[in-house]
Amino acid sequence: MHDDAEDGPSDGPDDEQKRAVAAAFDDAAAHYLESDAHRQGGDLEQLADWCADATRALDVATGAGHTADAIADRGLDTVIAADAAPSMVATALEAYDGLEGVIVDAERLPFAPGTFDAVTCRIAAHHFPDPVTYVSEVARVLEPGGTFAFEDSVAPADESLGTFINRVERLRDPTHVECYTTGQWLEWLREAGFEIEATKRMKKHLDFEDWADGQSCTGEPRREVERLLREASPDAKAAFDIEVVDGRVESFATHKCLIRARRLE
Repeated sequence: MHDDAEDGPSDGPDDEQKRAVAAAFDDAAAHYLESDAHRQGGDLEQLADWCADATRALDVATGAGHTADAIADRGLDTVIAADAAPSMVATALEAYDGLEGVIVDAERLPFAPGTFDAVTCRIAAHHFPDPVTYVSEVARVLEPGGTFAFEDSVAPADESLGTFINRVERLRDPTHVECYTTGQWLEWLREAGFEIEATKRMKKHLDFEDWADGQSCTGEPRREVERLLREASPDAKAAFDIEVVDGRVESFATHKCLIRARRLE
């Protein structure tokens, strides 16, 4: 099914960015396997439930394989855990039985048209340099009627709040590209030939220390990230549920959107 899989991101205008992302997540594989924010949650179960009637699924940017495993638990015949970071794929295959693994560039999926009847992507697309091309690739490898179960961090509609959270995310992790609004994702999906079947919005609360450790954010960048959160405007503190105790940031929340989309005939 994936004999033509590429050995990591292929050459292109965003190749340097993609190599940086792959390297960063190679180093973070063990942390992501144990991360509560990634290995559990109602959002994870929802994405898997949306794929329960499928037989052949591709999980793009699988990370440590949590979503791929949740899908496999629904009884699918084939689930491929795909990621640009070799250590993430290796971690997923070691941690979970029954998965296949492949190293891929999310914007150049090495599969024939209509290979899958379900594709998933959970909390990863904000790292993709060209989300429009990515959505088009998902549409290409899905058979007509197939399901795309998607989740990502999103920016609030208020532009100033979006600017704030993207600044925070980039300081913590330089491989972060952008959190887009839910409306932007819906527009891109429709333009690529998808029908939107469900949209769910939620907040995911994060322990600050664990979140910063996830990308080894230390030193001055970590202090600046914490300062931004601690000194955020009242609107930002309310929007992102920023909790400050004794001058230290304890937790905050990111906005997520889950989208179930069907590939049109």
